[in-house]
Amino acid sequence: MEKFMKMIEEKLMPVALKISGQRHMQAVRQGVVATLPLTIVGSFFCILLNIPIDGYSEFIAPYLNIIDVPFRFTVGILALYAAYGIGASLARYYKLDQLGCGMLATVAFLVSTVVPVKVTAGMPEVIADGRYLSIGALSASSLFGAIVASLVAVEIYHLCKEKNIVIKMPDGVPPEVANSFSALIPAAVVILLFWVIRYVFNFDISATLSNLLMPLKDTLSGNSLIGGLITVTLITFFWVLGIHGPAIMSPVIRPIWDMTIAENMEIFAAGTAASQLPNIFTEQFLQWFVWIGGAGATLALVCLFLRSKSQYIKSLGRLCLIPGIFNINEPVIFGAPIVMNPILAIPFIVAPIIMTIVSYLFTVSGLVPLMMAKLPFTLPAPLAAVMSTDWSIMAGVLVIINFIIALVIYYPFFKMFEKQQLEKEEEASLKKA
Repeated sequence: MEKFMKMIEEKLMPVALKISGQRHMQAVRQGVVATLPLTIVGSFFCILLNIPIDGYSEFIAPYLNIIDVPFRFTVGILALYAAYGIGASLARYYKLDQLGCGMLATVAFLVSTVVPVKVTAGMPEVIADGRYLSIGALSASSLFGAIVASLVAVEIYHLCKEKNIVIKMPDGVPPEVANSFSALIPAAVVILLFWVIRYVFNFDISATLSNLLMPLKDTLSGNSLIGGLITVTLITFFWVLGIHGPAIMSPVIRPIWDMTIAENMEIFAAGTAASQLPNIFTEQFLQWFVWIGGAGATLALVCLFLRSKSQYIKSLGRLCLIPGIFNINEPVIFGAPIVMNPILAIPFIVAPIIMTIVSYLFTVSGLVPLMMAKLPFTLPAPLAAVMSTDWSIMAGVLVIINFIIALVIYYPFFKMFEKQQLEKEEEASLKKA
């Protein structure tokens, strides 16, 4: 096992770190993660629409249209915000004007994705004459189109700057004015390029990418148990190597996760029951049912640490308990450590796999509804699971069952680790004596 871990560390880790540090990957990760506050706030309004209290539905019925607005302008146009964030993030890498590049990425996405609808006279009692944009085209379903448009737009800007194809202003002109004029030619190139693609060749980038990547969405997310297990295994495996698992997976899995939970939230907001939503393996499914205490379900291990005969392990358990309750587990991952530790690495990977299978069976059997909200990851798992499944008590019961499963799987490895640590402490005590 140690030889295998060493081989992985020497061969795989450099490649993984290089991929995760690639500028476009970083830009996508940072830009999409920047939308997190908006989606969380939007989720709370989605929950607000569906509180299981007698008479509540009748009470809020007159206010449904206005309560729904924050959700529509957060989760409903998620791809629009992501386009700006990705463009600004890539601009920071190139040391370009972040504000200008963010706007350029946004307009590239809009031109390539949204076709304005012209409404003429004929139905004035429904809608006034004018041009309208469908916000449906700006949702998470167009996230891959936003990624491509943003990256291409900023790369064109960067190329124009490198080749000096810009309008230069005289010295003494304020930087914000100089940056605006410097962006004129790149902006014209970007807008013309995406306009030709969308309106001359009638090629919809977002729709095409969504269709091409649908198998990947169905494999790594959606309702595929195999895909869910692959995701869980890779995340925990990278953590064992000392690499932030979700971070390295983020450029691939994050857009898919955001698409699946946004799709669930939109369909739920439209009136579909939580048990009838389309996607099982959202990020929230893993967050609340599998990552109890953080990746690897380490809260169970922390609780075992509290009963340890080893002073070091017991002290570490006390230190890690409160963060673990709120799903922050870096202290135990690096403090025990779990990283590059063959004894604790095995349950760290195996426990989440078993918990994922159990959670999947509970979901497909109808015992637990699907996820319909995106809550902060620091909420305690039982409460967040109940809220995220439209107040299903069985979701909280499933969290408790999975926690017990994690305890059982971790226990024999904890005892081996404890024995090893007690021997070290005894040896140190003898040396000191």
